[in-house]
Amino acid sequence: MEAVLWYVLTGTRGGANRARILRALDSRPRNANQLAEDLDLDYKTVRHHLDVLMENSVVQSSGDDYGAVYLPTDRARANWDTIEEILDGME
Repeated sequence: MEAVLWYVLTGTRGGANRARILRALDSRPRNANQLAEDLDLDYKTVRHHLDVLMENSVVQSSGDDYGAVYLPTDRARANWDTIEEILDGME
């Protein structure tokens, strides 16, 4: 999981936005529309990044498609020290 986190958050062009999304979800679960508003990002951009994070088991959804609320997975939580290290290095 550690390698996946480094790749998803730093190894690709959208890593900075994915890091912002993950940080926001750490403070409280939200749906894609709330994330778009809170982070001043386009809804489609947020959806794309959420899909990448879900494909890599970093976040999970709860609820139906449009109103789904996203939160970090248990695997991500178990590796939160690595996530903090990555996020701290991005500041």
